[in-house]
Amino acid sequence: MVNVLSEVDESEVERLASTVLRTLGDRKIFVVGAGRSGLVAKAFAMRLMHLGFSVHVVGETITPRMDPEDLLIVISGSGETLYPVTIAKQAKELGGILAVITSYPDSTLGKMADVTVVIKGRVLPSTHMDYESRQIMGIHEPLTPLGTLFEISTLVFCDALISELASRLGKTEEDLARRHATLE
Repeated sequence: MVNVLSEVDESEVERLASTVLRTLGDRKIFVVGAGRSGLVAKAFAMRLMHLGFSVHVVGETITPRMDPEDLLIVISGSGETLYPVTIAKQAKELGGILAVITSYPDSTLGKMADVTVVIKGRVLPSTHMDYESRQIMGIHEPLTPLGTLFEISTLVFCDALISELASRLGKTEEDLARRHATLE
């Protein structure tokens, strides 16, 4: 995972951080992902809320309307998952800004994005060879099944981004704790 995160382009991180910071005030942030990437998106949304951002998870019953210049952050390893792609298209039609965290910048989502952060690790399933053929040829599947490496790396990346945003905003852990849930 350390190797994956060390390959993230710092200019992409800066663009995402700057884009997130521009939402402070009257802009909203929306997050979306499917499956385990959706869980990472929800964890990221929680931390953004702790920092004081107006953030919402797409699909929740209390999610407000998206207005022009609001930000949609999509987390999708493949960049092709139907639900996030559909939401991203809708956000672009509404005049939203699209940030995508993916392993595939040339994917449908990557090509639509205003801001892209590439986190390697999402390995698309091998469909051209059976298991035995891959073993004979020395082509081994990763030890992290499906998108596990992408999802874990993205979770760590998002938490690191939260630390960077907190630093830029002059927020302490105590500031974040004041916004932490008390009905638990």
